[in-house]
Amino acid sequence: MLAYQHAYHAGNFADVHKHLILFAAQRNLLRKETAVTYVDTHAGRGNYPLADAETQKLKEYEKGVLPLWRTRAALTNSDGSEKGLIHEWLGELAKAQGVNRGQLTHYPGSPWWLAQALRQQDRLHLFELHPGEQQHLEAQPLPSNAQRYRADGLLGLRGMLPVATPRLCVLIDPSYERKQEYNEVAETLAFVARKVRHAVVLVWYPLLPAGRHQSLLDDVKQAGLRKLWCSELRHHAPGQEHGMYGSGLLLFNPPWGLDRKIENAMQRVVTCLGGEACHRGYWWVGE
Repeated sequence: MLAYQHAYHAGNFADVHKHLILFAAQRNLLRKETAVTYVDTHAGRGNYPLADAETQKLKEYEKGVLPLWRTRAALTNSDGSEKGLIHEWLGELAKAQGVNRGQLTHYPGSPWWLAQALRQQDRLHLFELHPGEQQHLEAQPLPSNAQRYRADGLLGLRGMLPVATPRLCVLIDPSYERKQEYNEVAETLAFVARKVRHAVVLVWYPLLPAGRHQSLLDDVKQAGLRKLWCSELRHHAPGQEHGMYGSGLLLFNPPWGLDRKIENAMQRVVTCLGGEACHRGYWWVGE
């Protein structure tokens, strides 16, 4: 199925959750000079103008990134020093707005977030199967060491392992339109873990009333994988609104200390979102 287009949901609370953690993981990897290969299995368009008709139809960004954007000044200490991860993330988000950094006009997708910190020695591989989304992605200005493919990202990832660089970071972020995708994602994660044991992998999943994400988590545990940490951001109570009530991210081989940094940042996100928003971070499988 190729019906899903993320433009309808750009900048929602799940995007904030996913991209904030991706940003934190990448910043951690950049502490070392050794090269990193980044793979984004479901890249999407790369950038989303918030004024577009698709995004304006649901305006999900109004309950996602916009509340955080409005608190930028409050996230700076009185002496002007930064207050951590969210402040850094919002600073990068401001760069995505072009010449007018004071207004939120665009929300960047994962290709943009990954490309911003790409060094000369790094590589970025972006997969997108939807023809319309791929066409948008091709139009995005990206560094020369970023490659785009119109292909199945899970199969593409499997086919390129092991990579030539010493380190690997993967974002797996499907739409889960098909129930089988939960199992396919778990199988792909297990495959990556066998081929590149030290890989850092981020797997996003939706929190839906049906609870199908639990099969994904159970499958990766049964595969014998270790070092699995979960971050789950609940926006509202299950069943209160139609569809997704929360966002989950499973991290395989999270860099040391990243879990605590994320938990601290997510408490600020929860405060900004208000209402019934809450966050839970926990080890699904430890050492």
